[in-house]
Parts: sequence; C-alpha cells; structure tokens
Amino acid sequence: MRRAYGSEPATGGAQGGPVGGSLRPVWPMSRQRPRVYGMSDNSRLAVIVGSVREGRFGPVVAAWLADQVRAHGGFDLDVVDPAEVDLPLALPAAPPKFAGDDYPRPAGLRDITRKLARADAFVIVTPEYNHSYPASLKALIDWHFTQWTAKPVAFVSYGGAAGGRHAVLHLENVLTELHAVTIRDGLAFPNYFAAWQDGAPLDADATGYAKTLLEQLAWWARALRTARAAEPYPGGS
Repeated sequence: MRRAYGSEPATGGAQGGPVGGSLRPVWPMSRQRPRVYGMSDNSRLAVIVGSVREGRFGPVVAAWLADQVRAHGGFDLDVVDPAEVDLPLALPAAPPKFAGDDYPRPAGLRDITRKLARADAFVIVTPEYNHSYPASLKALIDWHFTQWTAKPVAFVSYGGAAGGRHAVLHLENVLTELHAVTIRDGLAFPNYFAAWQDGAPLDADATGYAKTLLEQLAWWARALRTARAAEPYPGGS
C-alpha cells in the first residue's frame, strides 16, 4: 500500500487497491430535523474543492460528497472549484474587511464570490500539502471576508497517514479569525489512494458519517441563518 504523509500523491492508483485507512467517527445525532418557521427549510451549501494541483483527487471526493448532500435533502448545493478560474496570489492594498462591496476582485472571481456570499454553510474538501492546506485555498479565502461571517464550515480531508487533519487544524484557525463557526466533527480519509474505488470510499461507514456531518452542519446553518436575519452579527468588520 502506497503511503504519502504531508502531500497529495498522483491519482493513478486512487480508483482501486485494497481497503486502507478509516474515517474519523462523528457523534450520532437524532434524525429528527427541526423546522425553521417563516424561512425555507433548505439552507444553501457551498462545497469548496481545495486543490488545483494537476492530477488532483479533490473532484472525486467533492463529487461523492455532493451525492451525499443530495441524498440528505436539506441543502441547495453549489460547488466552488478555484481550478476553474484565474485565482491571483497578489492582493489589493486595502483588505476586503474594510473595502466591503468596493473591493476590486478580478472579474473572473465574480461567480465564486456570488456563491460564497449566498451560502448559508460551507464544506471545504482539502488535501494536505507539507503538513498544511493548499495555497490555492488560502488565496480563495483571502480574496473574501464578509462571505464567511457567522456561517458554519465543515471539513472533509484526505491525505497520507494523517488523512489531512493537519490541513484542517490550520484551516480552523483561519476561519475562526474570519468569524466563521467551524464544525468540530468532520470526515478524514487517511491513505485515500488505497481507500477509494470507482469514485467512492471503500469504508462502508462513510455514508453514515457523511450524513451525521451534514445533520450537524444543517443545524448550525439554520440556527445562524435565523440569527443573522434577526439581528446583525456584532463583529466581522
């Protein structure tokens, strides 16, 4: 079994091979979904593909996760893929925190910015590069600010022995600084290159874990959406 710690290997063997790795368990929750009266039942979820590396495995994970979101039925789904746009590393002098709607983003980012702004919740799909997350993901985050404020973020990671958990720990710090609410329990796929086949994880429990993650995320999305509608968030600017 091939192992790669702190990096994302090429995907040549990602669709086959023996069972490898396991998922980080999440706590079970009630299947009862509370209703937010006076608002649409569904929150809008943006699934963000974190990697733009050639031969990346991220779209495979994101596609599987999107299927779980549709089966869950509690979200309207957007997929955000920074590989589809020109994502500059050089930022304007004035940070988006202060520039607000006047922040001079490239025209190519317009659709991504719109999806982030209208989202009630996020799932970030990230590999682990050198004990952290990809530069492309940091650039995507840094081009925005208010789009994350008072919204929940969950993580699905993949990598070598750690399953991308180092990347998630760093992302939790970054998103907390942006006034987002990070969800404690997430999915991690160690040694993913031997743990997936035909676009799906070989671990039979993966679907159940994903459902639990989405239930937690849906709860936070509804709660924070209701709170934002009732009163402006006292921070983030």
